[in-house]
Amino acid sequence: MANTHEHFRPGWPATPPREGEVILRESTPADVPLAIELSTDPYVPLIGTLPAQASEEQALAWIDRQRGERLAQRRGLSFAIAEADTNLAVGQIGLWLAELPQGRATAGYFVGPSARGRGIAAAALVALTRFAWTIPDLHRIELYIEPWNVASTRTAERAGYEREGLLRSHQRIGGARRDMLLYAAIRSGDEHSVPN
Repeated sequence: MANTHEHFRPGWPATPPREGEVILRESTPADVPLAIELSTDPYVPLIGTLPAQASEEQALAWIDRQRGERLAQRRGLSFAIAEADTNLAVGQIGLWLAELPQGRATAGYFVGPSARGRGIAAAALVALTRFAWTIPDLHRIELYIEPWNVASTRTAERAGYEREGLLRSHQRIGGARRDMLLYAAIRSGDEHSVPN
C-alpha cells in the first residue's frame, strides 16, 4: 500500500466540525483556564503531556503543542471542544494518524470536570468521526478505554462505536500496565460498518 501520508495533507477544516451545541476548533491562548482545570483532574496528566497542577506558563505550552506540533509532525489533529454559542473551550479531542497508511486512526478525548455529564464528549466524538471520514483512505477509528471508565464507554457507544474486546496489559499508564477496552467505528460502506 502506498504511504498515505504522502497524499494526505492534514489541516484544519474550512468549517469547524459541529454536532449539536458543540464545535471543534483550534486551541487558543484563551483556553488556558480549561488547561489549568484539566491539570487538576487526577487522570488527565497521566495520559498526556499536561503536567498535574499546571501553571499558566505550563498550560500555555500545552496549548501550543496542541496547536502546532501535532499537525507539523503529521501525527494528527488536536481540537478544542467548545460550546458553539460562547466559543468557550470545555474539553479536548484528538485524531491521531500514525497508522493512516494502514487505513486506521485512533481518537482520544477529555472534558473538563465542570462540563461533564452534559453529553459534550459524545457530541464531540460524533463531530470528529464525521470529519475523519473526509480523510482519504481512512477506514477505521479506534478508541482505547480503561474498563473502569464507564462514562467514556458510554460516550463511545453514544457516538456509534462498538466494543470489540479487551486488550490485557495493553499499555503503561501512571507506572502500571493497564488493560484497555477496544472500541472502533468503521467507515460506512466497509464490511461490518458502523452507521455514523
